[in-house]
Amino acid sequence: MAHETYMEDPHFGQFLQNAIKWLKPKQDDCIGVCKLPHLAEHLCKTGFKIKSLAEYDGSVGVFCCDAYSDHQTAKLVEFVKGGGGLLIGGQAWHWSCSHKEDVLQSFPGNKITGVAGIFFTSMYAEKGSFSVLQKAPLPSIFVRNTKNIREDLKVLLDGMTQFDLRSSSVPSALLVHGPLAFPIAQDESGQVFLAAAHYGGGRVVVIPHEGYLTEPALQRFILNALDWLGAGQKGEVFVKPDIENISFHNMLSSCNVACRVSALGAGASVYCCSSYNDDQAEEIHCFVAEGGGLLMAGHAWWWSYSNPGQNPLTCYPGNRILNRFGIGILTSTVEQKLYKAPGVEKAFGYPHFRKEVSEFINKMKMHKPLAQIRIPISALARNFAIFLEMWAHHSSSYSSVIQQLINAVNKSGVLQVSPKCPVKSEEGKVLLQFADVLYKLKPREMARVISVLSEPLQTIPFAHVSVDATNKDAEAWRSTGLYVCPGKQVTVCVPSDATGKNLKVQIGCHTDNLSELDELKRAPVVTRCFPINAERVEVSNLWGGLLYIIVPAGCKLGVMDIVVEEAARAPYFKLGVTSVSEWQSTGRHHPGPWAELEADSIIVTVPSKDVRHLDDPTPLLTLWNHIMKAVAKLAGCPSPFLRPERIELIQVDYMKSEGIWGPIHELGHNQQKEMWEFPPHTGEATCNLWSVYIHETVLHIPREKAHGDLKPEMREERIKAYINGGAKLENWSVWTCLETYLQLQEGFGWKPFIQLFTEYKSIPHRVMTKEEKMNLWAEKFSQEVKMNLIPFFKTWGWPIEDKLAMKLSFLPTWDKNPMMKYI
Repeated sequence: MAHETYMEDPHFGQFLQNAIKWLKPKQDDCIGVCKLPHLAEHLCKTGFKIKSLAEYDGSVGVFCCDAYSDHQTAKLVEFVKGGGGLLIGGQAWHWSCSHKEDVLQSFPGNKITGVAGIFFTSMYAEKGSFSVLQKAPLPSIFVRNTKNIREDLKVLLDGMTQFDLRSSSVPSALLVHGPLAFPIAQDESGQVFLAAAHYGGGRVVVIPHEGYLTEPALQRFILNALDWLGAGQKGEVFVKPDIENISFHNMLSSCNVACRVSALGAGASVYCCSSYNDDQAEEIHCFVAEGGGLLMAGHAWWWSYSNPGQNPLTCYPGNRILNRFGIGILTSTVEQKLYKAPGVEKAFGYPHFRKEVSEFINKMKMHKPLAQIRIPISALARNFAIFLEMWAHHSSSYSSVIQQLINAVNKSGVLQVSPKCPVKSEEGKVLLQFADVLYKLKPREMARVISVLSEPLQTIPFAHVSVDATNKDAEAWRSTGLYVCPGKQVTVCVPSDATGKNLKVQIGCHTDNLSELDELKRAPVVTRCFPINAERVEVSNLWGGLLYIIVPAGCKLGVMDIVVEEAARAPYFKLGVTSVSEWQSTGRHHPGPWAELEADSIIVTVPSKDVRHLDDPTPLLTLWNHIMKAVAKLAGCPSPFLRPERIELIQVDYMKSEGIWGPIHELGHNQQKEMWEFPPHTGEATCNLWSVYIHETVLHIPREKAHGDLKPEMREERIKAYINGGAKLENWSVWTCLETYLQLQEGFGWKPFIQLFTEYKSIPHRVMTKEEKMNLWAEKFSQEVKMNLIPFFKTWGWPIEDKLAMKLSFLPTWDKNPMMKYI
């Protein structure tokens, strides 16, 4: 209690009775009361067995005392750990006036209550009469404490001028989220790479990779950390055997640090361990709470590769220990470079995550701009999203963040985002990013605002769908013709032999992340995936979406019959399967807001309103069949594709008259292969070969009309500018890069490209430099057309090797080389 007099105040009588009942381990336990006669009298009158004590003697189930003595700290901590109840009252503001020591660490009562994470502070609150609310109010996200970490930073940063992270160790970024946790060093974007925390009576330091423990450049910091962690305690530094114990132990010994290689046990003042094992989690928590120091080192990025789909904040071993201390090791990494060590004042001034979160939510409530928040919005959003993934619903402060953020999202109106109602503000975009996470955490609380996302749709109790669960290619989507309404729970039932086979349910077809856009016309991420690990899988999505079954590569389950409960039917037409009469009478009128039209190698996904007037999708899909056959032909691939492409476009007349450069450009990206791609030059260039090919051979639109940048005068201008600039490869990109390939095509036709793209598929993959790959292409193309193209490629600035030029010198020279006139 916040003052010892409240323990003897009649106004608190009922509360004190309630507290004692809650604290009692057993019904008939005796209550020990130390030097609080009025409390003893009150409890005795209300039927409790009271024992007046001068100090705790081990004979009671609940002990009541003030907070001004610490001579029985160890006994009382063990008493509470063993299940005893402690009622303690006091205030520290008066004590702080006559003591220079740190209140949180040195005030007598805090040496006892701090083990449980409760502290008396030097601040005092308003006095008055306050109503008891029926529902407990949300606790503050950020509570200012009187802990002056300047003194901590003086020790930790003593003698440090730089942090050299340029070793082979790749450091993880850290999330510092606890009220008594603080960053020691961070990069320019605000990613923390060294952090510390107070917890109970102890201290914690986290290093972002165990390799840094033995780096000579960081030795001074490690010794500072051990000095700070020991806090003048007697005992040795214990080094857990699984850490790089020999070299680390030897380094400590050479610096006259009393240490031993041992698991945590009696005699340890500081414990050093890696973050890769949590078998001593409870022991470590108690050790630190009771005054021990913990030095933990490790990274989480490698763990994430080995544990795909698992939440690192809740599943990574080190975080199962560190979360309680207010620090998390992340899967994102920090650049390995030399960082200037911050001064004490700079480090002290680093933004505190909880404070910035509190200010962010308050500004959202008051509809104020985010100008005064010191963390960059992108960094705050990143850390905030990670924090939400902790799923720490047992924590009142975490639950407070969740609830207040839900309230902010609900009141902001951002869920109505659409092309007609775009979101442009930074705060709005951040809230949109959080909306999906909040829905996963608290679907019921978000449910009352979901009605703004769509009109109510008619769903069906049971839909029977056949799914092709055999897949010889890469992971494939299987359409179901069903739509999941926003926020509505749908159940997918599968055969028993389909569980645990890496099949997934996906809601939504737009898998791109739009977080970086300046203006959002939909939420950044609108899809969700669920593993099929049981015969009944319950799925839902805040934004709704078409329902798919994701079939992994190599799956051989054949045709699988599934049942989907409470989904809505969506317009769906498959060329050669769905009849036109069926489409006209029922198919196009299904209520789902998204429709799918499926050809042999492509599936067109469009808003349903755009196909309700479409009497016959056959001409559109037939045209797409011609396009996809041409895409496959140029790529040297069999047709139809084993895994259909997906796209949004349905206007046949527009496609034939104006062209579809952008969509074919994207399809071209899917045909690019590493062996004949030369990053960073060709990525946005060679994909356009498919755009040119499709427009000219299928849509009969010449290249100069298909795209304005391919007009003859613009091509000529680019070539001259490139040559006059010295034909430097650094300037060879996009349209200039494409020009090289267009000149080859105009000189030799499409056949050499088809032949080479086919041949490259049979070349065994091997790691090659860009220069090696460019020489290989020059050699292969020259051999294919039986002409020496070395002068042509050299004019374009390609790094042709002398031995290749000699090898091809027997071939006739290309006398129609279009680059000759520029030499």
